[in-house]
Amino acid sequence: MLFRLLVPLGLLCALLPLHHGAPGPDGTAPDPAHYSFSLTLIDALDTLLILGNVSEFQRVVEVLQDNVDFDIDVNASVFETNIRVVGGLLSAHLLSKKAGVEVEAGWPCSGPLLRMAEAAARKLLPAFQTPTGMPYGTVNLLHGVNPGETPVTCTAGIGTFIVEFATLSSLTGDPVFEDVARVALTRLWESRSDIGLVGNHIDVLTGKWVAQDAGIGAGVDSYFEYLVKGAILLQDKKLMAMFLEYNTAIRNYTRFDDWYLWVQMYKGTVSMPVFQSLEAYWPGLQSLIGDIDNAMRTFLNYYTVWKQFGGLPEFYNIPQGYTVEKREGYPLRPELIESAMYLYRATGDPTLLELGRDAVESIEKISKVECGFATIKDLRDHKLDNRMESFFLAETVKYLYLLFDPDNFIHNNGSTFDAVITPYGECVLGAGGYIFNTEAHPIDPAALHCCRRLKEEQWEVEDLMREFYSLKRKRSRFQKKTMSSGPWEPPSRPGTFSSPENHEQAREKKPAKQKIPLLSCPSQPFTSKLALLGQVFLDSS
Repeated sequence: MLFRLLVPLGLLCALLPLHHGAPGPDGTAPDPAHYSFSLTLIDALDTLLILGNVSEFQRVVEVLQDNVDFDIDVNASVFETNIRVVGGLLSAHLLSKKAGVEVEAGWPCSGPLLRMAEAAARKLLPAFQTPTGMPYGTVNLLHGVNPGETPVTCTAGIGTFIVEFATLSSLTGDPVFEDVARVALTRLWESRSDIGLVGNHIDVLTGKWVAQDAGIGAGVDSYFEYLVKGAILLQDKKLMAMFLEYNTAIRNYTRFDDWYLWVQMYKGTVSMPVFQSLEAYWPGLQSLIGDIDNAMRTFLNYYTVWKQFGGLPEFYNIPQGYTVEKREGYPLRPELIESAMYLYRATGDPTLLELGRDAVESIEKISKVECGFATIKDLRDHKLDNRMESFFLAETVKYLYLLFDPDNFIHNNGSTFDAVITPYGECVLGAGGYIFNTEAHPIDPAALHCCRRLKEEQWEVEDLMREFYSLKRKRSRFQKKTMSSGPWEPPSRPGTFSSPENHEQAREKKPAKQKIPLLSCPSQPFTSKLALLGQVFLDSS
């Protein structure tokens, strides 16, 4: 049944009109804000590989390399460009070798798709140049932020960068991306109310809340998502602590009978008793922190809405049990299917497969058209709109496929992996644990450790220290030859070499990172900076 929806012809037919410079489905010229950098091709690229279509993945990579240009006079959403373009390119870059693409020397620390991702991200950096460090919502890809640009940005548009930007910084070695993402996260955290909630729109120049409705849905959603996923990706306890504190406030003020309402961020009083379809990501997020029971109860509430209409309306009035006027549509969003995939991986509950079956049948019966799958304009009468969102291919199709494909490489449990040689040593990739960005682009967390020269230098330091500590124990005449700072103490476990001074400096510079500080001496090359037991050791290689 699933494959009737995902047959290659149907998927590729939906993709083919969206090549660079191609006319739109109605024959008109393409919208430059989307087609000039082949948004849908980038957004759907990793889906092709997950579905097993290696040849099409390879062809699209060639198309993108020949046609993508970010030096265009287009006003682009900072948020959307990041999650779709930067995230899509990073994911495709890290999956290129698995897809049989011939990668260049130095991969995954270099490559054309990585350079494209970096180029796109650099176009977004001017948006972060605000007094608060929180970014504008829109930037012109050629000229930067327009002088008349509104300073009001939604919360998600500020807090949804750490996954892509930290990955980019790790692969390129340029810390600017992760730095601006962390500043934005910190400023939001500092702007929460006394009861621990955030609103959904804020002035990035003054830091004052413009819209004070607090909830887990539109305008806020992926901020919470990225605190959790950023914490997992970066092994960052501070990000997780932030989310857990938010989670407590959300349970205390917005949850009613396993539904989540909208409340006033300072008082906690209900402002909108509605369920938004975008909120259906929440059970999946709860599963990532191990809160399975609450996740399943909320998921089943949302599933009852799906069964009522054959899809999730954008807004659903909870007390009335019906759609909200002018919010009756379903643009084939992935969030409920995403939660089903996460929860099925965690529980194996067959109810979650039933949702997947219902989704396939509904989408195929209601929205399938001659060449693609159309947005459902109104779930009450199943009227269609003349558009197909790129997230249908990037997310909805992908999560459906992964729900029914337990043997997909994305679900790898670490039993298999690839060892690759980088300029910084051997690196393990493809062992599983993929972190999906909010547009369902999987990031291999192991890749973040492949391209860090400082980390590689730390390993060399550790090996030398272990070797010479062993010599120290054998040769008592070396026992008094120590570094000027005092006697050297052997580490209790690998990866603990640092001076107290360096440790405090690293903590002050990036308090959100729970990392071991690295020995470094910027004024000298590595070959002449290591002194142990009174001797200087040079790299003889």
